[in-house]
Amino acid sequence: MKTFSAIAILTLLSFTSCGQQQNSSDNMKTDQHKYTNHLINESSPYLLQHAHNPVNWYPWGEEALEKAKNENKLIIISIGYSACHWCHVMEHESFENEEVAKYMNENFVAIKVDREERPDIDQVYMNAVQLLTGRGGWPLNCIALPDGRPIYGGTYFPVEQWLDMLTQVSEFVKLHPQETEEQAAKLTAGLQTEELIYQNTAQIEFSKVDLENIFSAWKSRIDFSNGGNQGAPKFPMPIRQQYLLFHNYLTRDADALKAVTTTLTKMANGGIYDQVGSGFSRYSTDSHWKVPHFEKMLYDNAQLVSLYSSAYQKTRDPLYKTVVTETLNFLERELISEDGGFYAALDADSEGVEGKFYVWTKNEIQNILGEKSDLVIDYYNVTDNGNWENGENILFTSGSDKKVSDKYDISESELLIRITAANKKLLSEREKRVRPGLDDKILTSWNALMLKGYVDAYRVFGKEKYLETALKSADFINTKMKIDDYRLNRNYKNGKSTINAFLDDYAFTISAFISLYQATFDEKWLHDAQKFTAYSLEHFYDSSSGMFYYTSDLDPALIARKMEITDNVIPSANSEMAKNLYLLGMYLYDESYIRMSEKMLGNVKENAVAAGAYFANWNILMAWFASEPYEVAIVGPDFEDKRKEFDKHYLPNVIFLGGKDEGTLSLLKNKLTPGETMIFVCKEKQCQLPTTEVKEALKQILEW
Repeated sequence: MKTFSAIAILTLLSFTSCGQQQNSSDNMKTDQHKYTNHLINESSPYLLQHAHNPVNWYPWGEEALEKAKNENKLIIISIGYSACHWCHVMEHESFENEEVAKYMNENFVAIKVDREERPDIDQVYMNAVQLLTGRGGWPLNCIALPDGRPIYGGTYFPVEQWLDMLTQVSEFVKLHPQETEEQAAKLTAGLQTEELIYQNTAQIEFSKVDLENIFSAWKSRIDFSNGGNQGAPKFPMPIRQQYLLFHNYLTRDADALKAVTTTLTKMANGGIYDQVGSGFSRYSTDSHWKVPHFEKMLYDNAQLVSLYSSAYQKTRDPLYKTVVTETLNFLERELISEDGGFYAALDADSEGVEGKFYVWTKNEIQNILGEKSDLVIDYYNVTDNGNWENGENILFTSGSDKKVSDKYDISESELLIRITAANKKLLSEREKRVRPGLDDKILTSWNALMLKGYVDAYRVFGKEKYLETALKSADFINTKMKIDDYRLNRNYKNGKSTINAFLDDYAFTISAFISLYQATFDEKWLHDAQKFTAYSLEHFYDSSSGMFYYTSDLDPALIARKMEITDNVIPSANSEMAKNLYLLGMYLYDESYIRMSEKMLGNVKENAVAAGAYFANWNILMAWFASEPYEVAIVGPDFEDKRKEFDKHYLPNVIFLGGKDEGTLSLLKNKLTPGETMIFVCKEKQCQLPTTEVKEALKQILEW
């Protein structure tokens, strides 16, 4: 069931969104504020941002839900996140408005939700709004009956429309209780079946023909001139590019590689990449990656570090190495906590203006750089009237260093030196500005993505500092987020960790720990990954479908228990768990894990082939089933040097294992030759003759 007739009240304005107003610490000074509501004791910066609204906000929980039932009041469920610009706009227009707040307080129970802390709630009510209106975004505002069943909703409302909508919904419910009940029942039934997957009992096979069909259907939507998908806005979508890299590796389809390199090069040169301070913004509002939505999210930058590392491994393009180096510098400068966790986001706004921290006038650049400014002005497409708004410029390059170097009669290497020096001066000057707000909560799943980003960068570039940071991040998850029985918490801030973790927290932690094993050959990480997997199977797995629910069976039930299936800006929790089961099955020789993974993929195969871009992570798994990975065992005293030599090559279809001795993994048994470091290339439980040379092992992989 996909669509429902909504209450015909008014036309909704839907915006994909973004921004925060102030740092959360300011909210603790309650004596300086006229109003203080129930959000004051929360840890979420987004909730604390609203703690002094005249709206009597509650956090999601039993107190608010019981109040609604006891007073028979409708519920306003308002969902956003701290870096959401339109969330901030709506707060200023409506939630700081005393007249609006008075009406909300008298007629509704108002609940504020941080979608990043509680994605389970966001899933339910976002689906409700999408079913009602055909679109969604943040801020998300949903009206529900006292029992939590939704009846109406939308995204951003200007203040007049917000008050008008609330009034009309309230009156409609009073005058038409039967129709309201029918609407709630119909919508809730749709939510309970939306994106649920049922077991496919047919015999299913996976082949390279499937992979060719996936790319064939996908190809017409790729923008081969500017990268990404055709049109605007453009989102980075790292997992899609990872799949296309893999597709090129398996099929040698040049168009797949072109799609990736065009995307990554255009993004690196564009305004979506902070040319002065590094790091990527959330998305580009245009089709050329020029004008960003300026917030910077940890999950984007974490995945892009992995992607650019893989792309460098494949192409050796020095631009990609520069992007990885600079992005990690940005993350360590602005988003890392003292105890090894990574903060969630930087806001798009500063001083109440979107992008103000990041843009420049021509005069500013001339005053900072003096006589050296002309080259920088040309290089970054700065104009007198500005290339953006209000005479201001977003810095981006045209990707033609030679054109600029020829104009100034210098070499391209000298151009790079001068631009690097200018960027340091501009960054130093920019640091004097009022900074965007920092969302300083720490989320397990996003930190796991960042951990994996560091592992991937370490394996490609060999910097020990990257591995040290990854290990510190893993220790943070194990000591701050993990409970004794391998239960995880979702969030952490100021020493508090309060929310039970969701499936993505487990899925990405397991994935990151498997990656740590491949980078270190320390079996501790595989053992931890297996224990987190066992916990996930106990508390999230649905044996009737073979899929995983997003929420644990220990959590209080919402009106619908959802499964996350499609891959979006972050891969879906189910696709990542399916990959984890496959890899653990290979490492641990546990055929049951592999069969579970196969069943999950079989359940979504039809959609994965037809809509490949939205199932990119699933399709990496399909590629493994279509062309089983090689297992490369490296055993002996020089195992680390041999592994590092392999890592100079892009080998997405190779699983590495080994160590200085045989360890406990079945594939390593009887493979130790005293005093030698031997390499075994294996596939489908068969191994080639061992060799001591990486070059020979690579030849065996190529010729098998």
